[in-house]
Amino acid sequence: MNAPILPEGTPDPQLAGILKLAIMAVGGQGGGVLTNWVEAVARASGYAVQATSVAGVAQRTGATIYYLEMAPLGPKAPVFSLLPAAGDVDVLVAAEMMEAGRAILRGFVTPDRTTLIASSHRALAVSEKTVPGDGIANSGEVRAAAGVAARRQVIFDMERIAVAHRTVISASLFGALAGSGALPFPRAAFEAAIRADGRGAEASLAAFAEAFAIATTGGADAPAPAAAAPAAARGATGPRRQLAEWQALVARAAALPAPVAALAEPGLRKVVDFQDTAYGAEYLDRLGAILARDSAVQGWRLAREAAKYLANAMAYDDVIRVADQKTRPARFARIGREMGAGEAQLLHLTEFLHPRAEELVRLLPARLGARLAANPARMRQIDRLFNRGRRLRSDRVWPFLQLWLLAGLRRWRRGNLRHAEEMAHLDRWLATALGHLPADYDLAVEVIRMRRLIKGYSDTHARGQSKYDRVMDGVALVAGRDDAADWARRLREAALRDEKGETLDGALKTIRSFA
Repeated sequence: MNAPILPEGTPDPQLAGILKLAIMAVGGQGGGVLTNWVEAVARASGYAVQATSVAGVAQRTGATIYYLEMAPLGPKAPVFSLLPAAGDVDVLVAAEMMEAGRAILRGFVTPDRTTLIASSHRALAVSEKTVPGDGIANSGEVRAAAGVAARRQVIFDMERIAVAHRTVISASLFGALAGSGALPFPRAAFEAAIRADGRGAEASLAAFAEAFAIATTGGADAPAPAAAAPAAARGATGPRRQLAEWQALVARAAALPAPVAALAEPGLRKVVDFQDTAYGAEYLDRLGAILARDSAVQGWRLAREAAKYLANAMAYDDVIRVADQKTRPARFARIGREMGAGEAQLLHLTEFLHPRAEELVRLLPARLGARLAANPARMRQIDRLFNRGRRLRSDRVWPFLQLWLLAGLRRWRRGNLRHAEEMAHLDRWLATALGHLPADYDLAVEVIRMRRLIKGYSDTHARGQSKYDRVMDGVALVAGRDDAADWARRLREAALRDEKGETLDGALKTIRSFA
């Protein structure tokens, strides 16, 4: 017998009482565990439940959607759907802020019925990480959209709670779901589901309790932790002579005009940490030469920007620096904390290295390295010998010793080919910037800021250097125009917009059309 056709807008009585819940999570966030907990709570409370999932394309480019429908047991078995439909979701749980945004865009969150429960933290997508500049999406826009799209919203940092209790975010999401009152089940039923799971129950219950308490009071984010003290204000340790040299450098930096000193002090710490106090003195000497060309009338903008980007240029990333960072005790302690490793656990740490011929040759003394770099046949031979992936277990003595010895080459760094190349490039960069004074102060500032384009090492450094060169070619075309500084800024922003440089190509074509 065919079902009767209902007038448009009339609710289907067979769907009455069915509660629909969708969970959006990515790999490692425990979406499957959360789904199992919700299903267990519903069944224990006398509900019929169906749970399905649709996996994303990859761990971070596509979230898995877990979907549950539930209804009180009755004389007739309810008919459940396999997938969520736009405009037909009662509760939407998002394990990350941008997943909440995707749920809103797909129409799963509606103002007439949906309770949105989302963690306000960010787990960056691949597309956000590959942008050379700041490619992080604006979470504020998602919050604003949620205020319009959802009937009710419970949004706070549930990842922070999970980390604090050494568990995964599924536990704090479960607590927020229970505290929101969106499901008709008592708190005890939720806690029983966690206990029944057994493994890690105590940590999960602690995260559940904290999230539950926040959700019941409206779901506001906790106040941000107090900012750490400035780097240069922290104490230093070492031999007495070097400490005296360091204190003298700190005093020099502090004596600079206040806007410059605010960046010169952390810049000085970075440069000295990279090499030594003599290198720090060189940093302040270079900065002093720039300061002599600047003035308080201009707000010391040129010297302030130089304090930041000069430190970045002098503390460039090379193989020695990478090895140094990988062998520092603070790194091992940080990884141990993040992994939750105690005294009773062994921590295995594997480093992935892939040296190219260019990196190895640039470690050599400048003259020898330059001769080899100019010989394509020699470079191909070195590349065949060394250009392959390597895995080093830095928790073992010999692999750690290899990295430690490599880091020890810093004492000879100032004589190698890479340092000579970096200092030559730095001198050209500063000469170009100062060459625009006094005719165009704003353009000189923008050229100082161009150093932002160069970062990393190996292929990343090569791509950044290539973009820098192309941008500087464009700056040379607009120099002398009243709007030269504005065009320089546009070129830099275009270069930071995408990895391939297509936006920069378009901006350069525009400049060439009128230059």
